[in-house]
Amino acid sequence: MKSKFIKKGNQIVKGIHIILLLFLIVFTSCNGQKKENIVTKKAFPNKEKIKILADSISIPAENLPEFKTDPHIKESQGNQISGVVRTMLQDKNKNFWFGTQNGLSRYDGQSLVYFDIKNLNGKNITIKAIAEDKTGNLWIGHSDGITKYDGTYFINYTENDGLISNDVWSITTDRNGTVWIGTLQGACSFDGEKFSALALPKVKPDPTRGVTSDKIVHNIMEDSQGQLWFSTNGGAYIYNGNTITGISEKDGLCNDYVNQTVEDSKGNIWFATAHNGLCYYNGTKYTPIEISLFDKDISIGSVIEDSKGIIWFNADKRNLYSYNGKELTKHTIEIGDSSPGTFQIYEDQQQRLWFVGFKGAYRLDGNSFVNITRKGPW
Repeated sequence: MKSKFIKKGNQIVKGIHIILLLFLIVFTSCNGQKKENIVTKKAFPNKEKIKILADSISIPAENLPEFKTDPHIKESQGNQISGVVRTMLQDKNKNFWFGTQNGLSRYDGQSLVYFDIKNLNGKNITIKAIAEDKTGNLWIGHSDGITKYDGTYFINYTENDGLISNDVWSITTDRNGTVWIGTLQGACSFDGEKFSALALPKVKPDPTRGVTSDKIVHNIMEDSQGQLWFSTNGGAYIYNGNTITGISEKDGLCNDYVNQTVEDSKGNIWFATAHNGLCYYNGTKYTPIEISLFDKDISIGSVIEDSKGIIWFNADKRNLYSYNGKELTKHTIEIGDSSPGTFQIYEDQQQRLWFVGFKGAYRLDGNSFVNITRKGPW
């Protein structure tokens, strides 16, 4: 009896071992498949990325409370689009997009809606740049990577997908459809399948700014020759597809801390700098714009040429100027007891000038500025 019991017990033990072995095989196979999918998403982000239906996260403006004034930084007033509008763009379908401190909003000609795009931790993101590619996709740069909008879905890309930094400051698309991203940690491109870093030289961080680094790229511009201009704390860098050429104060640039570069209709390149005003390069020499009201340490944040050939720029955010090639005119937006601060100057398809920044969005109508709230006037 004893030997039969031992034999039977051995059979039971063997059975248990077989069951455990099968369980481990199944468990290991499931885990292995899961890890493989994660790797695949990283290697091929455009094929495996999660799409977010835009309609599912849209909120009509009338369903949101007003942005209340912060007593410390005075970000907002009244029923603005946002207390801080960082950037705007009008797309090919004439929709207006606003990148704000509170996320993303769109006016489609009938209503203003907000999109509840959040980062991985569920917090609101700050939109800093918006660009449209040649096929009509929108590319949105923000404080947690970049987001593509194809007209129906939002698709997010972060460092997990190969982006060099989630802190994105500028974004543009070139004539070939490649997306170029400027971040706190340098520049990279995205061809729809992979991110490729562009090795720009390290620069000096700007201690006067709240956020800075030795690799930050403030702005990216493609000129009429197809060259890319990168605005950094070490001057401007030109990339022709093969080589990188730097321009700095040693070459005649008014200041190495470049916020933005713009090409005008004559082919001149304008440089908005953080510490020594505005200047332009005509292919031969650099010419500063002399303004008696300016201190030497004046900061120019945004510069554009409008459809009439007039150069517009802001000085220390709150002062606005226009330059017709001969005369300089100062403009003031007066709202309440202080003027709004301008982050971006933008001309829409109706040739109207917008000024967005602290305290919302404003538009120049004739000789006066109009406060554009959630209800317009559009």
